[in-house]
Order: sequence, then C-alpha cells, then structure tokens
Amino acid sequence: MLSDVPLDLPVRPVLPALVGALRTAGTAVLVAPPGTGKTTLAPLAVADEVGGRVVIAQPRRVAARAAARRMATLLGERVGGRVGYAVRGERRIGPDTRVEVVTTGLLVRRLHHDPELPGVGAVLLDECHERQLDADLALAFAVEARGALRPDLWLLAMSATPQADRFAALLGGAAGPAPVVRAEAALHPVTRIWTPPPRPVAAPGPGRVDPALLDHVAATVRRALRERDGDVLVFLPGAGEIGAVAGRLADLSGAVAVLPLHGRLPGAAQDAALRPQADRRRVVLATSVAESSLTVPGVRVVVDAGLSRVARTDLARGLGALVTVPVSRAAATQRAGRAGREAPGAVYRCWSEATHARLAPQPEPEIATADLTGFALELAAWGDPDGSGLALPDPPPPAALAVARETLTTLGAVDRDGRITTRGRAVAAAGTHPRLARALLDGARRVGADRAAEVVALLAEETLGGAGDDLTALWRRLRTATDPAATARWRAEVRRLRAALPTTRPGARDLAVAAPAQGTDAAERGPEARDRGTDLPDDLAAGLLVGLAYPERLARARRAGGSAYLMAGGTAAEVAAGSGLAGSAWLAVAVADRSPGAPAARVRLATPVDEATAREAGGPLLRTDREVGWSGDDVVAREVVRLGAIVLVDRPLAAPDPARLAEAVLAGLRRGGLELLTWTPAAIAVRQRLAFCRQALGDDWPDVADPALLDAAPTWLGPELGRARRRADLARIDVAAALRRLLDWRQAARLDELAPERLPVPSGSRVRVDYADPAAPVLAVKLQETFGWRDAPRIADGRVPVLLHLLSPAGRPVAVTADLASFWRTGYPQVRAELRGRYPRHPWPEDPTTAEPTRHATPRRR
Repeated sequence: MLSDVPLDLPVRPVLPALVGALRTAGTAVLVAPPGTGKTTLAPLAVADEVGGRVVIAQPRRVAARAAARRMATLLGERVGGRVGYAVRGERRIGPDTRVEVVTTGLLVRRLHHDPELPGVGAVLLDECHERQLDADLALAFAVEARGALRPDLWLLAMSATPQADRFAALLGGAAGPAPVVRAEAALHPVTRIWTPPPRPVAAPGPGRVDPALLDHVAATVRRALRERDGDVLVFLPGAGEIGAVAGRLADLSGAVAVLPLHGRLPGAAQDAALRPQADRRRVVLATSVAESSLTVPGVRVVVDAGLSRVARTDLARGLGALVTVPVSRAAATQRAGRAGREAPGAVYRCWSEATHARLAPQPEPEIATADLTGFALELAAWGDPDGSGLALPDPPPPAALAVARETLTTLGAVDRDGRITTRGRAVAAAGTHPRLARALLDGARRVGADRAAEVVALLAEETLGGAGDDLTALWRRLRTATDPAATARWRAEVRRLRAALPTTRPGARDLAVAAPAQGTDAAERGPEARDRGTDLPDDLAAGLLVGLAYPERLARARRAGGSAYLMAGGTAAEVAAGSGLAGSAWLAVAVADRSPGAPAARVRLATPVDEATAREAGGPLLRTDREVGWSGDDVVAREVVRLGAIVLVDRPLAAPDPARLAEAVLAGLRRGGLELLTWTPAAIAVRQRLAFCRQALGDDWPDVADPALLDAAPTWLGPELGRARRRADLARIDVAAALRRLLDWRQAARLDELAPERLPVPSGSRVRVDYADPAAPVLAVKLQETFGWRDAPRIADGRVPVLLHLLSPAGRPVAVTADLASFWRTGYPQVRAELRGRYPRHPWPEDPTTAEPTRHATPRRR
C-alpha cells in the first residue's frame, strides 16, 4: 500500500526500521514531530508487512475521519475501500478494508468484546502522549491482550513528543523496553511572534474567558492576515470562544472564509474546515483537536490564544466542570508546528516570552483530574478493578477511584470488592457514562425505550440542542429539527442507545430494573411515587431520567418563586438571572458547575419536576429518620423524611424513646454547660466544700471543675437525668443532693467533719465557712465573738487553718489573719486603740485571750 503513495514525507525514511522493529520485537514506539506523516504513512507501511487488518486508534472522532480520508486520498480511493474508519454513530468499512481508523473509545469496546481481536494483525495507538482516559485504557488493554492471548499482534505507540521511554517500557513489559524509532523533524521554519494583550486580562479559570483577550485574538488574526500569506489556524479553548471570535471577524466574510473546527460540529462542517478554498483565504478557528494528528492544509500562520480546556471533578460535591487553563509548553510547540507543515510559517502567540517560560512543560493527564466513574467500570469489566496489574502510564488517584467505585456500587454495577456485576455489564454495554447508562436501563421501562434513548442521547452531549438551560425545551427543539445537522447526530446516537437496551435483543434478560433503594420502603416513597410508566408527560419523563442519572442533583427551591436551590447532595445551586427555570419548585439538574470559592453551583442544564418524580428518581437517597436530640436550646423529638439533604417532612415524634431523650438531655447539658442546672446557695456550698477537700486531702476526692462534672454527669445526675425529657427538667434537679453522689460512703460520712458547713466560735454562735477559695476557706466573724481563742481553728483533720476575717461591730473587716496568736500580740492593740472610742458599748479588753466572748453590745443606761 505504501508503494502506491508517491508523497515523500519526513517519516518515510524510518519506516523500514519501524517495520523491522515490529517484526523482531512485536512492539515499538514511533516518535515523529507533527507534520512528518506518521499518522498517514506508518499504517500503510505496516499494512504491507503484517497479516490481517491494521487498526489505528485516534483520541478524537474528527481526527479519525480526517486521517482515514487523508490515507484514502493518497491511495487515490474513496473511504471505505482499503482504508476505512469507524467512530461512534458512523462506520465506513468495506470488505477490502486493510487499514481501519477508529477512536480509542471504540477500540476499548472491541477489546472488551473480544480481546483476541480476531482478524487484526496490528494495533497502532496514535497521539498516545495526549493521555486521554480512553487512550490510556486502550494502551493497557492492548498490552495485556497481546501478552496473554495474541503474542503475534503487532503493537505500535506513536507520539509527537520526545518522551518515549515511558511508552517503550509499558509496551515491552518484562521482555524489556520496546524499540524506539525516531523520525527527524523536517518541518519548515516557524517564526515566533510574541503578542501579549495591550492591557492585563483576567486569569483563566472555570468562568468565561475574558472578552478583552478574545478582542485581542481577533485583532491578532487581522494583523496576521495583513502581514503573512496563506491560511490562518487559530487555537481557542472551546466552542463558545470560537463563536465569539467568529462574531468579531464577521466583517471579513467577503474576502476570507471564517470556519469553526471542533469536535461537536457535524462531520460535513468539520470536512469543510479541512478543505482549502481556491478563491479566498481561510481563518480556521479550532480547539485543541487541531494540535497534533489533524492536518489543516494550506495553513501558513497560527494564532494561539494560549488556552486549553480541561475537565475538573469536585469529588466532595460530585460536580464536574470544564476549566480553562494556560496551555503547556509542549502543546504550544505542537500548535506552532501547524504553521510549518507545508512551507515556512509564523506563529503569533498571545502571551509574552516571559510568561511562556513559566508554563507547565507538559499537559496534565486526564486521569489526574477527570471523573473516573466510566474508567473504573472499564477496569472492572476487564477484571482488574484497581488497575494495579495493567500497563497504565499513571495509576488512578486513589481518592478519585474510590469515589468512582462507590458510585458504581450504588448503581449496582460492581460489588463491594469492585468486581463487575451482571447489571454492570449491561451498563458497560450501553457505551456511555455509567450514570447515563443507568438512566437508560432503568428509565426505559418507566418512560418508554424511545424517550429514554432520546433524553440520554441529549445528556451525553447536551450542546446538541443549542443554547439554553431548559433540557425539555432543547429536547423539543431537536425533535422539530430546527437544526438539521444537530438533529441528525442526535438521532444517530438515539438509534445506537435504543439498540443497546438489553430488552431489544431477542432472548435477552430484562436488566432494566432500578438498583435497590437502600433503606427505602414504600411508605417513605409516598403514595405518588409508584411506577407511572409511559403516562408521564415529556417534562416529567426528562426529569425522571435526569434524576436517575444524577439523584444527588435533584434540587428544591429554598423559597417559593426564587432562583436559589438546595440539591439533594447538599450543595447550594442557583439558576441564571432571567432563566425560565426560576420559580420552579423542583429541578432535576443535569449539568451544574461550581467555581472555587463560589457560595453556590450554577445550574447549566435542568428541567422542572414535581416532588413525586423527585421521590421516584431519588429513591436511594430517600429515608425516614426518627430524630431525638438537642437542637437550639432544648430537646427536639421529630420524624423527618429526607431526600438526601432536602427535608421533605418534619413532624413531632409522638412517643420518643425515653433512653434517647435522656441522651439528648445529657448532650444538651454538655453543650450548654452547667448553667442549665439551678445552682442554689446550698448547691454552690456543697460544690465548694468538695473542691476544698480535693485541694486539701488529695485526688481521692472528686473533681468538681466544670469539665469533670460534665464528663461524670451520668453518675451524679443519674436518676434525675434518666427521667429528664426537656431542658426544664434539668432546672428542677436538686443539685446539692446530686453532688453528694460523687462521694463514696466513707467520704460522705466525714464530709461535715472535714469541711464543716459552719464552725462554733467562743461566743456560742455557729458561723458559716466560705469555701469559695478552696486553698483558703474563710470564717468571717465579729472580733468580740473570738475572745478566748488563742489560735485560729483548723479543719481537714487539722491540716488547714481557716482564714479569719475579723469584723468590727458594724460588720466591717478590721483584720484578716490565719495566725490569730500573732494578731492578738501585734495587731489587736492598734485595732483596740482605733475602735474603742467609736464603739464604746462593745468590750475592748486589754487581753482578749482571757476575756469573755460576746455577740451583744452593753445595754444603754436609762
């Protein structure tokens, strides 16, 4: 076949060495820069030497079709002859086809169906450096299939970047690295022109690209058209930016053809962007689809916005988002190479040379950032749930893989050990994301197979219906074929999904049954949540299917008529201002994303539903809880029906369990503190006396500090706590009596002896001891009542002297002492001199240690 191609491309001289390496080792790596012809000539060379069909896998559909057309053109044939292709929804293969170009996803499907790949002599994995999930899987599965089943299968990895050692090691396995064949770059020189925006623009992120940057890109395109000859290829991050820049260049349409190129376009529109026009220049506005294997003929100039769009997954919330990031240096090099494939060219980079030096050297592999649910199902279907035994370029991140496996377990697709189930094989056979496959399988018997396939096809590629956030409206638009090209693509996917339903195959067992709703019974679902079958109107049918796929995104309005919602997964969400969805009581959200730091997710695509449909779709999240606990400042006992985080019913619990009530009261006490108890003077006094005993006598005595009392509350508050039902019951507890339960019988018997509540004084009075300071208990007594004492009394088995506060006849302190003998000698004479004249009716003897104590004054003379 290669001999039929007269075209001499830079890769051609190394093809004999490549074929020789494959013939010897069975595996090889071909490293060839963009534009050297590896995608078109290497498959033809291999086909000349190997028996059986050559399958070449491309990461993207548009590149697969273009590569097949390019090879067929070089052979002077139509696609479907010796060269054909197969992508999702489209197949052009004939009986004479020797080279078949497929997407990596389709190759993965074939390997699952029959890993021996009968009739295939060689598998070529193109652009493996792009590190898409399907590409990683195709490489890993092909390596294992060759090692275990097809040692005669030739396996070739082709890359445009020089990092070949990793792929050589993976392909060679235990036998040693596969041979690496390199083609020298014979591209034409490309002049680099740095054109940063004239003023700073907002950094890329999850939101839209700064319009000022798009203005600058459009201005740079105009500059390139003035300064350079040939067609212009413009790299932009996504279809939205392509449309925006096309609008800014609309006035060029007379002399210049402005053409979009991205993966969501119909095949005819993609082909149009790839065909040169003889009568006018082209400006092709492309996504990263044009970076590597895809050749855009006639291009002499590249304008690079310097941005790329990648998928990011919020594992905690289950939300995905497409995030705009700066391009890597490797990708920027590949983009620039587009300008030098056919002649000397130029690249206008819309950033500075200093910024370029700070770019990441390589793009981040998809496995590091994407949702791994489908990836995990592929691993389980292959028989290696964690991928540890496969030749994967990078292992899946453990957290992301765990979340993916949990999702698959919920769907019933894998068991607890990660092994695929019968239901999981039906999900995998649907050829779409496992969540959407679940909606297809379980929704078909509820809303009908046709409507299930129609909605799932739209969910699989929601932009088919055009702009707007109302899923049902987009569905109707596709049905009425307002955009014939989009409708044709949609109908092709509908047919594929319809055929994938197990019940459509004669003799197949019906697997379209819902995964069991764990912890859910008929009473929790409510009387409305019965199987209503195909009688559902379209909007509720669409909502049911969305809810089956994404039950955690069922959302209820926070207030009637508002635009703020709470999703069942617990994430706040908002619809855009002016959206027709605003005011709906319930939404089934198909697409939502949340910017870092944003308080709520933004709803991108949804449909209104009613509560009955939400209950039915979200069955696994529906549960009834009988809650008894402390809420706010009192015990709450209620029965709550929830759909995930959404409270559907909240009613008082008629007869709560007394034990749970006691637990709730205890929890409230520990949360609110001891202030919830009623601390009478008697209770305070007991607590202070216990604290004194611990201070004076040691740790055998109970700790009555707040933390200790709260920890020991079940012990000392035991009986009263067991009878408590609400906060008011705490306030009625006799705390003084309860505190004594902390004492053993010996301590209880001696408490009044060791820490007496009152002490007798010489006058005969019994004076209360103040234990507020456990280190120094205080006895406040009138000085005349202590006459006759030589020393201050001692307590705690004589270990601690009380601190005497000696009071004047008016009750004011005149001395504070724990050494009464010293006070009588030195302090009392001065006190006596100062006060005897002021209080003449009270005795002030010279020797108080022998005087008669008294608590009364001398009566007045009549």
